[in-house]
Amino acid sequence: MNSITTLNGTTATITVRSDIDFDTLPPLRAAADALPAHVTHLLWDLNHTLFMDVAGLHLLFAPTPPDRQGRHTTVTGLRPQPLRLLRLAAEANPVTFNLDHLLCDAPATV
Repeated sequence: MNSITTLNGTTATITVRSDIDFDTLPPLRAAADALPAHVTHLLWDLNHTLFMDVAGLHLLFAPTPPDRQGRHTTVTGLRPQPLRLLRLAAEANPVTFNLDHLLCDAPATV
């Protein structure tokens, strides 16, 4: 698993260069948890992620830690399979998997 974190003011981008599954979930969570407290926007760049299983849902929809309540999370670069997984999750449970604020560049319609 390879990921790159870049900071630009109050925005952090984590670029993932692998599939997202339960093996890659812990280091990705650690990368997000290691962000400075002043980061208010986290962008997951998934341009290089061809496959995502339910671990991706755990990553993208994890509850915000109390000390990071103001942080907004979005995702960009969704390939067909990860986007399909997100849409299926939203269709099954639109309250829990609300795509309206998560998706940067893909329509959230299911």
